[in-house]
Amino acid sequence: VARVLGGGDALVVVPTGGGKSLMYQLPALVLGGRDDRAPGVALVFSPLIALMEDQVSALRQRGIRAAYVNSTLDRAQREARYRALGRGDYELIYATPERMGKEAFVEALGRVPGGVHLLAIDEAHCVSKWGHDLRPAYQEVGRFREQLGCPTTIALTATATRRVRDDIRAALGRDAGSMPLFASGLDRPNLSLEVESVYDEDDTVARIAAIAGAMPGTGIVYGALIRDLERLVDRLRKVLAGRPVMLYHGRLDPRQKKRVYDRFIASPPGEGLVLVATNAFGMGVDKPDIRFIVHAQVPGSVEAYYQEVGRAGRDGEAARCVLLYAQDDLAIQQEFVRWKNPPAHLLAELVVAMERSGHSDFDADELRLAVLGKVGGDRRVEHARITLEKMGVVEAAFAPERYRLVRALCDDELDEAAIQAKLRGDLERLYDIVRLTQSEDIRAFVLEYFDLGGSETDEPG
Repeated sequence: VARVLGGGDALVVVPTGGGKSLMYQLPALVLGGRDDRAPGVALVFSPLIALMEDQVSALRQRGIRAAYVNSTLDRAQREARYRALGRGDYELIYATPERMGKEAFVEALGRVPGGVHLLAIDEAHCVSKWGHDLRPAYQEVGRFREQLGCPTTIALTATATRRVRDDIRAALGRDAGSMPLFASGLDRPNLSLEVESVYDEDDTVARIAAIAGAMPGTGIVYGALIRDLERLVDRLRKVLAGRPVMLYHGRLDPRQKKRVYDRFIASPPGEGLVLVATNAFGMGVDKPDIRFIVHAQVPGSVEAYYQEVGRAGRDGEAARCVLLYAQDDLAIQQEFVRWKNPPAHLLAELVVAMERSGHSDFDADELRLAVLGKVGGDRRVEHARITLEKMGVVEAAFAPERYRLVRALCDDELDEAAIQAKLRGDLERLYDIVRLTQSEDIRAFVLEYFDLGGSETDEPG
């Protein structure tokens, strides 16, 4: 905070629940109070719509003038916020980096009295092709920063290896001297990190029941496949009689998602609620008293694993984190990795199909039919659509689960060699999870993996 208030850039790696949001929100308020006539605004790049909405809601409840601009707003709402932004009505404005491609948004930022005095890049690992959640628009943040006049910049993440940290700095045109590392260390002594081998679904259910029985309080059970989790919920409701068991995944109706989320957050410790979820649940979840995290299926990377277990024990009390390892689960994650790295030809075919269609928006089955000639069952097109959304080529339409084409693909956007390199990198990260499960000391493995012990700069961090 002191460095940012002094005009210095910073790269922050702090565990989930370590207070990353405060590290840019506090400077934003102080900087905005230095000049009443030209207070400026803090621009926060955030990758997830739900995450930015939660943060803005929490800030507004505290009387802080914050807002977000994203695809959930209709045109009239966006234009109203652009006008308010240009007048200097906001202390913080949240957006995805893709929003910098919208001329109206950039123009509104340019009208702010005092301009953008702070740029905060949340979930900064999304910048790096070596991170576990690359978003192409995040790789443009260096150019956006220059476009904004190079304001003081703070990049924050809970998980970044040395390679990813170097990549973040390079994307921003910085180095370890101009953007030093501030890391609180990833060790969470109150978390018990364990791996147990399981052999079938019966074994998995029995282990989860035993863990939940030994750790009264709220818990999360993570898995990869929705169909497996639906079956797991049914079985856990039978063996955990008297304890509520709920399900959360990305395909739930938005109102159902909110209902489950609100129920989970409000759940008292004595109720012992167990939430069974995909990794769609977790980002921005601020519940201090989660007593256990179980991975019922292998996560896709060490970064994902540590982010997810980091949601436990934020109150400092003991929490148990158990990864249930079955070798067959690796095949599931390998398939996910291939889905998440769609080939260039599939991305191009999807865009051509949308351009040639007379429809203004599409759902997943319509896209599958147009490109593959069939509906249902094949996830390749859906993940290609997700990739195009991250690239800013398509965006969510106003109707649920429908998407519209925003722009054509540029000639240099589809690099098959780069796609294959990222595929190999993602498979290597999956292999690192196997190494973690075989480690005698998981905590030591994780700390070595993220390599935060050595100095990256002569300036203290």
